[in-house]
Amino acid sequence: MDRIKSLNVIIASFPFKIESGNLPDLNIHKVTADSRKVIPGSLFVACQGEYVDGHEYIGKALENGAVAIVGEKIIPGCGVPYFRVKNSRQALAYLSAAFFDHPARKMTMIGITGTDGKTTTANLLYQVLLEAGFKAGLISTVNAVIGDKVLDTGFHVTTPDAPDVQQYLANMVEAGITHVVLETTSHGWAQYRVDSCEFDIGVITNITHEHLDHHGSYEKYREAKARLFSSLSETNKKIGGNIRLAVLNQDDSSFDYLKKASNVKIITYSIRRDANIFAENINYKVDGSIFDALINQKTRTRIESNLVGEYNISNCLAAFSASVIGLGIDPATAARGIANMKGVPGRMERIEAGQKFTAIVDFAHTPNALKVTLETARKMTDGKVITVFGSAGLRDREKRKLMAETSVLLADLSIFTAEDPRTESLDKILGEMAVGAESKKGEQGRNFWCVRDRGEAIRKGLKLAKDGDIVICCGKGHEQSMCFGTIEYPWDDRIAVRSALADILGSNGPKMPYLPTQDQ
Repeated sequence: MDRIKSLNVIIASFPFKIESGNLPDLNIHKVTADSRKVIPGSLFVACQGEYVDGHEYIGKALENGAVAIVGEKIIPGCGVPYFRVKNSRQALAYLSAAFFDHPARKMTMIGITGTDGKTTTANLLYQVLLEAGFKAGLISTVNAVIGDKVLDTGFHVTTPDAPDVQQYLANMVEAGITHVVLETTSHGWAQYRVDSCEFDIGVITNITHEHLDHHGSYEKYREAKARLFSSLSETNKKIGGNIRLAVLNQDDSSFDYLKKASNVKIITYSIRRDANIFAENINYKVDGSIFDALINQKTRTRIESNLVGEYNISNCLAAFSASVIGLGIDPATAARGIANMKGVPGRMERIEAGQKFTAIVDFAHTPNALKVTLETARKMTDGKVITVFGSAGLRDREKRKLMAETSVLLADLSIFTAEDPRTESLDKILGEMAVGAESKKGEQGRNFWCVRDRGEAIRKGLKLAKDGDIVICCGKGHEQSMCFGTIEYPWDDRIAVRSALADILGSNGPKMPYLPTQDQ
């Protein structure tokens, strides 16, 4: 159905000053910052990007039918009404929300952020909401779930762009959804993609080393994450009331900082010290974990999870805290919801093809995530732990060395390979990783190797495995493509592992996906 909104109505709720421009009476059919997606009747928002300046595409937007433009620069003789604002990206979020009638104001909004564990925690909380009988929706880096519909959010998406987020939320309102779990990234907050999402509850998993290429420093990265918690006090009044709750990880180094940033009620969770929600009697299993969640030193609830590792107990506590204290869900119901979750695509996902060792695909792509993943793997086997992973091009260079160091210290064998090199030299990236490995007494050809082609690297890792060993392919997880130069090639680590296992076992399996490194 074609949505039409008066420009006057859209601008009426805009909370920031419009520097210039007269307000004509126009019907707007779409709000977008992508000139390629402009249709006749669109409001085009020109945003200054990391690599592209949207102001340079105003002409293209006009050719495609834009009837009004929003931007930051002075653009004389635009030909259509032009509105100048201080921050186009932030304006895009609020204009998109207004175009869709502010859908977030009609639902309970729960935001999940952190370096690692966001997707898992979001899915855990979503399962708890379903178990409690709520009509719930989910927007994560893996997909958007709206009722019976599951929508792919893209190849390399973190938080979707503001118009897409608001479109999803509007669809959820139309589907009768009352509670939404929205995974939010630091990029999403730094680029204002989730401004105007009217969050009621904010949840943090952790804040560790990541995305310093984009944010410039750990402090700036942490500051971007903190916007979720500072926004809680600014949420518009909702018909059902405002929860305004921050759920903080007392075990994480970000705790004191986020506590100061949260001008709302705070609850804490922990696996190491007293907190509002505290884990006791932890029993780690090969296929999950069992523990007690102690609420305010009074109520004890037994929780069984299909997720492995200490870090996933922390994720369970985060979801449990938000649902039980934040939403008033019965603890036993929350425990059933957590038990219902079998796993998240590309997160410690086992690949079985009849082999006598364990093959796992995981999304771990930060030093901390790799560390806890390898620590978990070590508890799962008495055999060797073999890792296969890379480090992305045009991203945080420091973590290349850190992840290589982590791997040679915690894994028995490490294979470094391609992981979205983009326009950077793959050999240079692998060279930096090798230096990191050697700094921790790694020896190339003995306990680590550099293999340019990811398919061949996976095949090598699996061939090195003996009965009872574990091979973990990290960094890509659920992602469906890999970038070389400026081209996204279809790629799925899970398909690659199945293909390599079929070759090794002499059985039928999928064809190894193509990457340009196969030709070199």
